[in-house]
Amino acid sequence: MRVIPPGPSGAYRPRNFKDGTTPMQALRIHWLALALLAASAPAAAGDAAGKGGAILDLRYRFEHVTQDNALDDADAHTLRTRVGYRTGAWNGWSALVEADDVRRLGGRYNDTRNGRTGHSVVADPEGTAINQALLHFGGERVAATVGRQRINLDNQRFVGGVGWRQNEQTYDGVMLQLTPTKKLSATYAWLGRVNTVFGPDDGPRANAVNRADSEGDSHLLNLRYAISPRMVATGYHYRLDLDDLAVTAGAPMDSLSSATTGLRLAGTFERLDYAAEFARQDALHGNPWDLDSHYHLVELGIRLGKARLAAGEELLGGAGGPGNRAFQTPLGTRHKFQGWADMFVTTPADGVQDRYAGAVVPVAGGSLQAWYHDFSAERGSASYGTELDVSYARGIPGVPGLDALLKYARHDADRTSPTVDTEKFWLQVQYTY
Repeated sequence: MRVIPPGPSGAYRPRNFKDGTTPMQALRIHWLALALLAASAPAAAGDAAGKGGAILDLRYRFEHVTQDNALDDADAHTLRTRVGYRTGAWNGWSALVEADDVRRLGGRYNDTRNGRTGHSVVADPEGTAINQALLHFGGERVAATVGRQRINLDNQRFVGGVGWRQNEQTYDGVMLQLTPTKKLSATYAWLGRVNTVFGPDDGPRANAVNRADSEGDSHLLNLRYAISPRMVATGYHYRLDLDDLAVTAGAPMDSLSSATTGLRLAGTFERLDYAAEFARQDALHGNPWDLDSHYHLVELGIRLGKARLAAGEELLGGAGGPGNRAFQTPLGTRHKFQGWADMFVTTPADGVQDRYAGAVVPVAGGSLQAWYHDFSAERGSASYGTELDVSYARGIPGVPGLDALLKYARHDADRTSPTVDTEKFWLQVQYTY
């Protein structure tokens, strides 16, 4: 297995930012922000006790992408700085405001906005934006959040924040959470706008697939019921009105608007854990295509000491007719599923069947993961290839809140696959205060 060394070639010199700031100056600015906010340590300690406080998160990442196509390799050095403040609660009410800034510190890559279309994509555009700005009420059985907020439902397969990318996906809307009994909970959310990972600005190179935001009238309903201590059932119905987005750049607008209804069963039994899920997806009003596809997941895991081994199958169905009418998850945290190389962010027209197995093992004070995927089409007999994913994460000794991550993905495409051979390598250091 070939591992790419972290860093561009010695012949490359990173350019200055658009405002003339050099990468080293940018680093000084961000670390100055760290020093200033460190002075508010008592406030941060109060936050842990529910009294509010400052928010600071710095995440540096190097990402390398090599693909077996005409594109040049991508090398991206980026830094995300997140600052904000959460108030203490007053009669159940609290507020939060949080801003994100993503900067390019060096490298050559296509961030979907910078015009480097001859390089592979690393979808982390530069920019500064409000990540969250919300008013929250938390009661014993009722909670409500109004404003721009983070929403992660269940395992984030259908609705999530895509936290892996430097610019998080957040939502403008209202979320209500009811807990009438200890066993039953209900979540309803109305979304007026989706702020995607491609923001904060569109620019001349945005298209119907990578818009910075999408306005609409979407509704999310999620019901959870604890059948027993060993089984939880979750039913959901998500109506996504995404009339300014499309499945592919050449597809008609509104082709991602859909209604998805499903049921998930998950739980544990002694050392075993399991999950089984089924969903159907139909077209929502305004979608020019008649959607009718399905989804299923079956996974079984076992814990051996502190290690976990698991295997499963996830299927996103294809559909007949012109265009790509396969099962799509446009609001999901898709990086968590079907391999870290992100080959199936858009489900191919013939669908995807992913048979996978892997393990998570504690090693040297950290966590080592390894996963193997075998991909094929859901319709027909085409093979899409295989993928190996490996990562190691651990905290840096002596520095609370500082974590490091090494991560590698290798996708080997079959000749019938819509993907290409791809290798990705990441080195990440993150400080959370």
